[in-house]
Amino acid sequence: MKQNIIVDKSFRFALKIIEIYQYLVNNKKGFVLSKQLLRSGTSIGANVKESINAISKADFRNKMSIALKEADETEYWIELLLRSNILCKNEIKFLLRDCKEICRILNSIVRNSSN
Repeated sequence: MKQNIIVDKSFRFALKIIEIYQYLVNNKKGFVLSKQLLRSGTSIGANVKESINAISKADFRNKMSIALKEADETEYWIELLLRSNILCKNEIKFLLRDCKEICRILNSIVRNSSN
C-alpha cells in the first residue's frame, strides 16, 4: 500500500496533541484551552482520513478544506498556550512547527484540488 504523507503526519500530530492534552490536564493548567486544542488537533487527521473515501472531487476538496481550517485553529490554540506562558517554548515548539507544516501541505492539496 502506498504511503500517504498527510495521513501519516496528521495521525502522528494527533498523538502528540493527545500527549500535550494529558500533560495539561494532569498539571491542571489551561483546561479550557487544552480541550479546544484536543478537539481541533485530532479533527485534522479525522477529516484527512474521511477525504480518502470521498465520493467526488468536490467532497474530497471539502474534507481537506475542513482539515485545513482545523489545522489553522490548532495553530491558534498552540500560539495562545505559548504566549500565555501556560506551556514554555521548549515544550511546544515542535508542535507548532509540525502544525505549520501540516497547514502548508493541506493548503497545497486544497489549492491543487480546485483545478
